[in-house]
Amino acid sequence: MTSLLRLHRPLMVLTAATAVLAVIAAVGIVADSRILTGMPIWAKPFKFAVSFTLYAATLAWMLSLLPRRSRAAERAATVVLAAAVAELVVIVGQVLRGTTSHYNMTTPLNSALWSVMGIAIMVLFAGHLVIGFVVLRARIADRPAAHAVRWGLGLTLVGMLVAVPMTQSRMAHSVGVADGGPGLPLTGWSTTGGDLRIGHFVGLHALQALPLLALVLGRRFDEATRLRLLAVGGSAYGMLTLLLTWQALRAQPLLRPDALTLTAFAALAAGTAVAAAAVIRARRPELTLAA
Repeated sequence: MTSLLRLHRPLMVLTAATAVLAVIAAVGIVADSRILTGMPIWAKPFKFAVSFTLYAATLAWMLSLLPRRSRAAERAATVVLAAAVAELVVIVGQVLRGTTSHYNMTTPLNSALWSVMGIAIMVLFAGHLVIGFVVLRARIADRPAAHAVRWGLGLTLVGMLVAVPMTQSRMAHSVGVADGGPGLPLTGWSTTGGDLRIGHFVGLHALQALPLLALVLGRRFDEATRLRLLAVGGSAYGMLTLLLTWQALRAQPLLRPDALTLTAFAALAAGTAVAAAAVIRARRPELTLAA
């Protein structure tokens, strides 16, 4: 098990702080009856707190896999922490003021706070990118773990990028309907139109999904087979992120896809299954017999 002393301490502090915030926000959801854009007013702080808890903890673990300390990666992680704190302060502060944080330009103060969030997002993206380059160049002994981490870091960047349409001309989460309409429980994802948060969410959590895939594969296959299966899984995950974003941009609710969308998802599932089966069949004969 990785020693706790090797984990990036600022990121672990962020993990603990956001976990506490998630609990506070959960209490707020129950105790505060106010509704904002169709959701309990504390729902957004809760979702962001949970997301940052997972993100910071996973990033700290990934940095611990590096064969030697990297000042560039550690500084970038600290920059990520600062950006996360700035974003969370604005989100919670706006909830305390009883108003929205995202896309809110109704007053000079709200516009300034939204600009702060926009800058924080760009800074976080840059910090994450630096960490990705460091991990890509590092010679990590456990090759499957290294590949899973690299896939996770790269696909998380894709998840960040697919959120761009939300912050440009649209200035909204939903497509084809107004924000704040009927949505799925907890997530609030629109059930009447497209929702760009879905692809964004799936992409961001590649950071956890790919290492979990590596864990599931365990020692059941030889190293070369695990690396190929991770490539299949990573490629499929990236395509899933793009397909969900494509579906949202076409103003389709997640649970009401049309025939074209269903065909695309079926093709992805079939292609992934065929590719995975081909990789498993191509295992070295002696290892197959030994299993």
